[in-house]
Amino acid sequence: MAAVGQRRTAGQSAVFFAGAAAIVLWSAGPFLWQLSTSFQLDRALVSSTPSLIPHPFILQHFYNIFAVKHFQLYVLNSTIVALATTFLCLAFGAMAAYALSRLKLRRRFGLLGFILSVSMFPQIAIVGPLYLLASTLGLLDTYEVLVIIYLALGLPLVIWVLFGYFQTIPEDLDEAARIDGAGPFRILLFIIIPLSVPCLVTTGLLAFIAAWNEFMFALALTSTIAHQTVPVGIANFTNLYYVPWGDIAAASVVVTLPLVLLVLFFQRRIIEGLTQGAVKE
Repeated sequence: MAAVGQRRTAGQSAVFFAGAAAIVLWSAGPFLWQLSTSFQLDRALVSSTPSLIPHPFILQHFYNIFAVKHFQLYVLNSTIVALATTFLCLAFGAMAAYALSRLKLRRRFGLLGFILSVSMFPQIAIVGPLYLLASTLGLLDTYEVLVIIYLALGLPLVIWVLFGYFQTIPEDLDEAARIDGAGPFRILLFIIIPLSVPCLVTTGLLAFIAAWNEFMFALALTSTIAHQTVPVGIANFTNLYYVPWGDIAAASVVVTLPLVLLVLFFQRRIIEGLTQGAVKE
């Protein structure tokens, strides 16, 4: 019986690892293909028998995007906008979530639902009015207009996630801090936030990735390389008669790699943020 149990356990482990390998291959496959494409000649990309292994191995596409198309400026713009959006989302979201989790408001879950519903409007339905508003305020082709819009779109999700996490933190900590003379802002800053670092990292990454990848508003509200972001920059590579697939692949690798590294670097915090709230008393 013991041998049968060991064989069953070994079989289950094999099935588990095979499934995990299939998921990893399915997820990483497109990125690996883009990586291979970025090192191949353009004529090899349209051949009848494409190859995963570059032959010959070239760096021409990376030279094109940085030296000719100045892709580093788009990356800088995306970095500024995404970092500013993430910081503001976490700052305002933490204050709003703390207030909703501690104040005894009537129908606060209805209020949370209303806040979350704000981010569910189709972007195509609001891009026109936002363009007219930004034009009236003189904010077209600026960092500010993108940060404000991304903040409005990302803040509801940040508030919702942080609210659920703050609910798991005992209110006894707040009472003890009030006895020592701390006000609500000091309690949030020095007690709640340090205890919520895993959740803050998780929600911050979600806000950062959403701002980094957003395309429609960046395309509609910016018009020069001084403020256009990475998705718009990649779209600008295509001309009327030719699609530079190698340059697009190289740019895709450049903008995807930082996100992958961020997730790998913060993976422990992300896992804690996703699971700790479910088991904390």
